[in-house]
Amino acid sequence: MNVSSSPSPVSGAPGELRRRLGTPDAVVIGLGAMIGAGIFASLAPAARAAGSGLLLGLALAAVVAYCNATSSARLAALYPASGGTYVYGRERLGEFWGYLAGWAFVVGKTASCAAMALTAGSYIWPGQAHAVAVAAVVALTAVNYTGIQKSALLTRVIVAVVLAVLAAVVVASFTSNAADRARLDVGSDATAGGVLQAAGLLFFAFAGYARIATLGEEVRDPARTIPRAIPIALGITLTVYAAVAVSVLLVLGPDGLAATDTPLTQAAQSAGAPRLVPVVRTGAAVAALGSLLALILGVSRTTLAMARDRHLPHTLAAVHPRFKVPHRAELLVGAVVAVAAASTDVRGAIGFSSFGVLAYYAVANASALTLTPAEGRPARVIPFTGLVGCLLLAFALPPSSVIAGAAVLLVGAGAYGIRRATTHRP
Repeated sequence: MNVSSSPSPVSGAPGELRRRLGTPDAVVIGLGAMIGAGIFASLAPAARAAGSGLLLGLALAAVVAYCNATSSARLAALYPASGGTYVYGRERLGEFWGYLAGWAFVVGKTASCAAMALTAGSYIWPGQAHAVAVAAVVALTAVNYTGIQKSALLTRVIVAVVLAVLAAVVVASFTSNAADRARLDVGSDATAGGVLQAAGLLFFAFAGYARIATLGEEVRDPARTIPRAIPIALGITLTVYAAVAVSVLLVLGPDGLAATDTPLTQAAQSAGAPRLVPVVRTGAAVAALGSLLALILGVSRTTLAMARDRHLPHTLAAVHPRFKVPHRAELLVGAVVAVAAASTDVRGAIGFSSFGVLAYYAVANASALTLTPAEGRPARVIPFTGLVGCLLLAFALPPSSVIAGAAVLLVGAGAYGIRRATTHRP
């Protein structure tokens, strides 16, 4: 399909967002979305699923994430507008597939927002987790409302804090007398199904690089910046996750990791560094807030894109005349997330979110398969592997997550059909 069918937004034009982000800012926003509470929250359920095959699950999740990131980067350079795969699916596969990707992203990432808010609340004030979660959503929505540069600056601070905390855990674990390399061995408890399910759960912690693509309308020189920022952010994240997972396994082993809901604090205890525990708790809370900040950014931009095409109320397409942000979309997303954070728990949110996001990336990979060499198509094996991997991991998730996720996608598809029938009625 010719690129001219989807004109790139002009910076500063009425109703468009302002291009303010360079490569470092884009990388930091991607890191803020990935190196967040996912690594604090997803290791334990993944270990329960995979047992001693946890590192195999992490490697599989990383392969799928790499394929998704490569496909997304090539598409984002070609279509540098807000919306990410919603735009790519619409332009390459047709309106329905773009809509379905956008629906999956908005619903799945709204669940992620609630999970991250509740994670922050449970670390900051366990007895009042829901109240703290709602307050965090309100505060970060206000930060996003006042402009993308403030969000990027705050994200840079959060990423630095979280990396320092994770580095402390890794060093303490590797230098501990409790570390045992035999705990890294893969035993008979690791099954193919368990490894696949663990990969699907761990994918929750990798999925933040989409934030760079969904901010395509606010990135300077997107054809150059986005293809550079996404693999850099993913590479840094994979290195950090691998180091953290290995270090935690060294001191806890797969059984000890599976038995705790706070694996990094437990690792610090087992490594003989109890003074590190409050630092880890603080880091987890900061990480969750960083992820929440980036998630709200991504969901609001996809909401903006869908509102522009009237798949959502067109009033949500408004851009603030001063701050140049989709202020109505951000306020709506913040309100919905606040309600979800006040009324749900964190456990089921990871699987549900993973299903929606894997469906979103399946559309991205299918879209990348339609690119021509002149449009920067990656080697076909990359989007093909990504497409198959997304579908495989999505349906390997716990049955409750699969059923709920599939039901939500069907509801979205039904709403699309009703809208089409109503719109085209003579």
